[in-house]
Amino acid sequence: MHRVISPVALQFAKLRCRIFMKNYVAASTIPGLIDDGNHDKPQYHGFKTDYINKLEFLEPDVKKGIPVYRVLNRDGKLIDESQDPKLDTDTLLRMYRSMTMLEVMDEILYDAQSQGRISFYMTNYGEEGTHIGSAAALDDRDLVFGQYREAGVLMWRGFQLSEFMDQCYSNANDPAKGRQLPVHYGSKDLNYYTISSTIATQMPQASGAAYALKLSDDPDRCVICYFGDGAASEGDAHAALNFAATLDAPCIFFCRNNGYAIFTPTCDQYRGDGISARGPGYGIITVRVDGNDVIAVYNATKKARQIAIEESRPVLIEAMTYRVGHHSTSHDGNAYRTPDEVNYWQNALSPIDRFRLYINNTGIWDSAEDEEWKKTSKGKVMEAFTNAEKRLKPSPTHLFTDVYHDVPTHLQSQLNELKEHVKKYSQHYPLSSHEPFC
Repeated sequence: MHRVISPVALQFAKLRCRIFMKNYVAASTIPGLIDDGNHDKPQYHGFKTDYINKLEFLEPDVKKGIPVYRVLNRDGKLIDESQDPKLDTDTLLRMYRSMTMLEVMDEILYDAQSQGRISFYMTNYGEEGTHIGSAAALDDRDLVFGQYREAGVLMWRGFQLSEFMDQCYSNANDPAKGRQLPVHYGSKDLNYYTISSTIATQMPQASGAAYALKLSDDPDRCVICYFGDGAASEGDAHAALNFAATLDAPCIFFCRNNGYAIFTPTCDQYRGDGISARGPGYGIITVRVDGNDVIAVYNATKKARQIAIEESRPVLIEAMTYRVGHHSTSHDGNAYRTPDEVNYWQNALSPIDRFRLYINNTGIWDSAEDEEWKKTSKGKVMEAFTNAEKRLKPSPTHLFTDVYHDVPTHLQSQLNELKEHVKKYSQHYPLSSHEPFC
């Protein structure tokens, strides 16, 4: 029996052969792999090191932790003028308004879930600086692979309040037609891949997408992949980082180290020096940044993007921050954290408060404008919220759509049976709250 190989599989096999031969030829010309007579230099594949003559083990705690890069102190003042990115007034105010709009949206939707008006929600409290600082430093053509706590990135790119609300309400305007959990956003127009609940699945996908960009005719783009400290403990994280490093893929791995993976603190997740310490082990250029300093996050992401594109290599950013809210509306953060701990981060280290002080210090914002903006932003969120709540739910027909281009006969038969069943027992179904069968 002869095995039939599809054209796609054949092309993939040829690509793998080309990559193998390229790497083989490159490896055969690496200095040090050819016996040059200097037998006092290690000549192992993939290593750049020296011999030592006394037994020494590498201790994990011999050095202080990797330092945290910051630009603003807690009073919102520049520590080093040379680190000022010189952002224009419009950009600074847009960053602040996005951060505070996100906060207001979180408050309203969190309360809505508590009242049973939506089924689920996850807030972004305390992490707004990581969203807006990174998003502002990217090009809108860059691809984003998010986890489920990067709503601010979408907001910066132009995702409308109505779109957030429609998705969380799973109404007829929701692009997923109610087939996704709330806060699992996605936007093809904004180059934001739809979020998956399963932890870390987006990481190897991001590596693959970045490698595809590298091979494409549009090299001036990169991928950014957001993930949490908990996701870094998944096997997919290893695969993603290793693939991106060995393939020199232009991918920014952005870790929001917010202290907890649901209810597991970082001290119970890993023994080493955070996520940054892993970067060099994979051969990835790495930086640790104060995630509550939006300017520092902007600078780090801007530079990381430059490296990823110009040098075609991955970069790891570890943004040190704190999850002020509960992991989700299904979890009680008070069960494993003290109120004093949360209040300290919420009040003393708030990224919004620090940035507000900064723009106040520059003279482009004041308390009166801040009060007016709070009223305006709440009004905009409430308007979108009210409109979304009034919209009908999707038609039950969408249980059978979007998988096949043409609905196969067995599913069409099931759809017809459903229609007949609902028609016969219509008094038992809330048909008035849904769009009709189509």
